[in-house]
Amino acid sequence: MLWSFNSSRLATVWAGFSFKWYGELLRDDSILDAAWVSLRIAFWTATASVVLGTLAALAMTRLRRFPGRTLFGGLITAPLVMPDVIIGLSMLLMFVSLGEVLQIQPKGMASIWIAHTTFSLAFVTVVVSSRMAELDRSLEEAAMDLGANRVKVFFLITLPIIAPALVSGWLLAFTLSLDDVVIASFVSGPSSTTLPMKVFSSVRLGLSPKINALATLMIVAVSVCAFLGWWLMSRSERRRRRELQVARQA
Repeated sequence: MLWSFNSSRLATVWAGFSFKWYGELLRDDSILDAAWVSLRIAFWTATASVVLGTLAALAMTRLRRFPGRTLFGGLITAPLVMPDVIIGLSMLLMFVSLGEVLQIQPKGMASIWIAHTTFSLAFVTVVVSSRMAELDRSLEEAAMDLGANRVKVFFLITLPIIAPALVSGWLLAFTLSLDDVVIASFVSGPSSTTLPMKVFSSVRLGLSPKINALATLMIVAVSVCAFLGWWLMSRSERRRRRELQVARQA
């Protein structure tokens, strides 16, 4: 972070404090375009992973005896133990086959999104299912005894309790997608270069101080988002505890 404010191109020579490289970074359209692509893919990847991961966690923790449960759980969590190269290659072969059948361009932002969602889904499922396994089922049963149906119980009882796990899973999936370079290298198209791919190609051609500025901005952004997530979850947890205490006293 310190060297991002160095006016010299050489990391070994301190030539004075300057915002020069931040200006150069903001004038580099290729890096800005790649950053915008990565942010969009990461946002939709995290959102889709939370939705699908929550549904998968519900199936694994609530439907304990449905046929193929073991196979379903194994398929969902398989990306956790698979190398990124294997995932990227398998997704590439799938998209190429679909492109030949449907006569479409198989690689682009959509293909990166699908590949990242497939990879991140496993992490979100583990996080959410762990929280749901610790959930006090008596709260749901009490709500159902009072006349609430399963859908209402989920949105009014279950969802607020597992909200911290959903936020954690969303942030984890967002980070995994934003950081990925291996899988995206297999499934990206010519107009869908992500920020990690752009940085990797730039480093191979020679390290520029603009990369230091970019890394500093990303560290600051992630730190702020992590702090906000922690603050929101802490506030939600304190409010939930107060509500439970009031309910018990009543």
